[in-house]
Amino acid sequence: MARHSKWHNIKHRKAAQDAKKGKVYSLHSKLISLAAQKGADPDKNASLFAAIAKAKADGVPNDNIDRAVKKWGGDMSGENQLQEIVYEGYGPGGVAIIVHTITDNKNRTASNMRHIFTKYGGDMGQTGSVSWIFKRKGVIIVDAEKYNYDTVESLVFETSAEDIELDGTTVSITTSPEDLLDITSTLQEKDIRPEMSELEYIAENDIEITDFEKVLKLTKMLEAFDEDEDVESVSSNEEISEELQTEVDEFIEKNTFRT
Repeated sequence: MARHSKWHNIKHRKAAQDAKKGKVYSLHSKLISLAAQKGADPDKNASLFAAIAKAKADGVPNDNIDRAVKKWGGDMSGENQLQEIVYEGYGPGGVAIIVHTITDNKNRTASNMRHIFTKYGGDMGQTGSVSWIFKRKGVIIVDAEKYNYDTVESLVFETSAEDIELDGTTVSITTSPEDLLDITSTLQEKDIRPEMSELEYIAENDIEITDFEKVLKLTKMLEAFDEDEDVESVSSNEEISEELQTEVDEFIEKNTFRT
């Protein structure tokens, strides 16, 4: 039985999020603003330099980037300061979920996250309730139909990447968080343009879900998280057959689903 790999799930959600350009631009603005709180000069702030580079790669206009830097200017404090907050919990079928947010209003974000968990039959837990299942990793996705796998592999072997895997038409490269930017730059220098280069929470243990209703609720839950303006990324440890996920996706396209 064909299964969705973790790389397929990550790529699928990233593509869905990229389809909402307004969300993408807003997210990049937050990432830039967050980095700018540590200094507004990208030549002296590596985090800001990386955030700007990623925004440009996703087509964010320069005016948007400039406004995001100037909004914070590296000298902001108080209740409206941007914060990174991670929420943890369980979804339908006992799937572990981590939601990474960037917010200027933690009360609003906490309320929204709890609402989504509850609406789709999940349970938001305390800090540490599921994070032990995941490790923070850099993930680089390269299209194997555009770039020869052997070429990518030989180049990656010369770097400090932790792993490389070919899954159908997807080449996935795993790195430490610290090496993500350098390895991405190495690929780009050789005219290999990754479809994705992000920090992700990668589950060490997956849980198989075979019930249609549970997969339906889980899919809608993950979509709801992705659509929230404060959510930067969502990670989960479900394992679902490709046939079942396709069936659920087609059902969602044809029906309005509410719980």
